Order: sequence, then C-alpha cells, then structure tokens
Amino acid sequence: MTIFHKHPFDRDAFLTPFDKMYDQMMEVHFPEVSQQVGVNPMQGTAYPKVNVYEYDDKVGIVAEIPGLDKKNVSVEVEENVLTISGDKHGFEDDGGKCITRELKHSSFKRSFNLGEHLDGEDVSANFKDGMLSISIPKIEPTKPKKHSVKIG
Repeated sequence: MTIFHKHPFDRDAFLTPFDKMYDQMMEVHFPEVSQQVGVNPMQGTAYPKVNVYEYDDKVGIVAEIPGLDKKNVSVEVEENVLTISGDKHGFEDDGGKCITRELKHSSFKRSFNLGEHLDGEDVSANFKDGMLSISIPKIEPTKPKKHSVKIG
C-alpha cells in the first residue's frame, strides 16, 4: 500500500498578500467609500471575509466565520474601532498517527474604524451557523446652530 503525501500548502499564506494588495488598491482609488459609509472596509487583515452594507439608519457588517462557536468569537469597540476576533482550536486526535494535517489552531483579528458618523456605543451582534452579523447605528450629524448677532 502506497500513501501519497501532499506537499504542505498554506492557502492563507499564499492568498493574504494578494488580498492586502487589493484592499490597498481599493483604498487608494476609492477613498470615498470609507468617508461616505463611515466604516473602512479595507482595513485590517483579509480574514474573516466580510460584506459591509449601508442602510438609511445603520451600517451592517456580515462576517463568515465557519467552524467556530459563539463563545470563541468576540466583538469589541475601543476608541471608535470595532474589532472582530476569534480563536479556532484544531481537532484533537485520539492518539492516532496523523497522515495529513490540514486542520490547525489559529486566531484572527480584524478591525474597522467607525469614523464620526457611527455610534460605537450602541453596536449589536448576532452569531448563527458560522455567520456573524453586526449592526452599527448611524449618528445623526448635528447641524450648526445659527443665530443673529446684534451689530452695535
């Protein structure tokens, strides 16, 4: 019996530089995206992959985080930066000899600048079936007050 061993290939290590290059290109050529939406979707690392949605009253972030439990995922806001982080534990074997190792222990962290138009104090999140959904309410910009000045 012959067992074929695959050469180790780390998909994330290969694709992450391309993802970062794409993110930088988008940020340089389309800077108005983060200014208009109020969140910078091109900041941070490439994992987890996210979709950012803008609504009239909020911005939504949906992140795909397969293989994790809700207890292994964290969403925090500090100094107007929202950070998604998590810790993925590899599969524990029962003392068997591992022939191919593709499952690994890893952690991740991805941050988003919320800008001045989003309320980092009232963020809500839901995690179900490997999908993290975050809702960040918009802040109604205050209009400058106008008053008359008596000329003396």
